[in-house]
Amino acid sequence: MAITYPLALPTITGVRSITFRAINAVSVSRSPFTYKEQVVSHAGKRWEADITLPAMQEETAETWVAFLLSLKGQRGTFLLGDPIAATPRGTARNASSPVVDGSTANTLDISCSSLNQTGYLKAGDYIQLGTGSAARLYKVLQDVNTDASGNATLDLWPDIISAPSIGATINVESTQGVFRLASNASEWSISELSLYGITFGAIQAIA
Repeated sequence: MAITYPLALPTITGVRSITFRAINAVSVSRSPFTYKEQVVSHAGKRWEADITLPAMQEETAETWVAFLLSLKGQRGTFLLGDPIAATPRGTARNASSPVVDGSTANTLDISCSSLNQTGYLKAGDYIQLGTGSAARLYKVLQDVNTDASGNATLDLWPDIISAPSIGATINVESTQGVFRLASNASEWSISELSLYGITFGAIQAIA
């Protein structure tokens, strides 16, 4: 059977640790004489992550090894999200999914069935736009309250590159984005106790 991207992470284990990085393309030039700065903010923003798996025996580890090799270096993609923040901290966790009502580069207008909700989403909650190879992961930057019509505006990071369709569903549970390996090399170690160690880096796939 042909391999279809993006792949889902193996569920045979969890992860031991994951480090997320939010990268902004900002250039700073500084005078060596006055130390005055000129700051230019460019459009580029992306997620990066380092994933460390728990020590595991061969039977379990080979599932992960096969996953990494199936990506064929940076060619293939996979879905990745924050495993701890699968559920929003705001009241959106108890409501139906919101839908897109408009967008700019870094804001998203939503409509939902939750009227006059204080803390519908909390600063730091995630949302996902799109599915499959179009899945994009965003962080909400400020607490979100809905109005009497169930509408709200979200401030997001990173910027929205392609405007989502009006009425498109916004995922607030188990959110993920599309990533690829940070390197074309995949590696794993085997200890004297026959325990496998696997760590790999990921970068957001931006079309």
